Amino acid sequence: MANVDSPFGLKPVRHRNGAPYNGATNPYYIPSSYGTALFIGDAVKITGTGNTAEVEAPGVGKFDVATLREINSATVGDGNAITGVIVGFAPDPDGLNRIHNQASTERVAFVCDDPDVIFEIQADGAIAATQLGLNAVLIATHSGDANTGLSGMELDTTSDVPAADLSNQLTILGQVNRADNEPNLIHNKVLVKINNHTEAHAVIGV
Repeated sequence: MANVDSPFGLKPVRHRNGAPYNGATNPYYIPSSYGTALFIGDAVKITGTGNTAEVEAPGVGKFDVATLREINSATVGDGNAITGVIVGFAPDPDGLNRIHNQASTERVAFVCDDPDVIFEIQADGAIAATQLGLNAVLIATHSGDANTGLSGMELDTTSDVPAADLSNQLTILGQVNRADNEPNLIHNKVLVKINNHTEAHAVIGV
């Protein structure tokens, strides 16, 4: 059975202790000066600054100056840290049906930034049973989908092969045990944790 090539970025599924993911997030700020579209499932990183003016998010509330940390899309590849993964956005009053965030649009994003959360992700190639425990990086050969609102990020198996590398972005934990996922074939879905995390210490793979 072939795996469907349908990237969706990173999707939180559970915590390291076995508890199911309960949807917990923290709000972050996307300024109108940021000229890149963002999607659900995108890995993001804090920029080191915050909102410089009050932000009003429809349906969420008001955020005073410097109460939100600013994020950009995380740079894919070795050595690039990740703060978390976008799981949603505050409503956009100029496009209430818009699921993703358009470039150059101020928005509040909801980010799963817990270092202990495990995510599901599609590989761009195939992950073998012998690669569990190794570190890996993200690749963004696909664009995000404005119709579904989902990210195009995948786990890189081709341009940067998984290895025991402390500075890699992810750690591969296992295959997704599901009828629609065929292990060891291209585009298989795997479980990972963020390894190079801005809020935690990286660990070299085995």
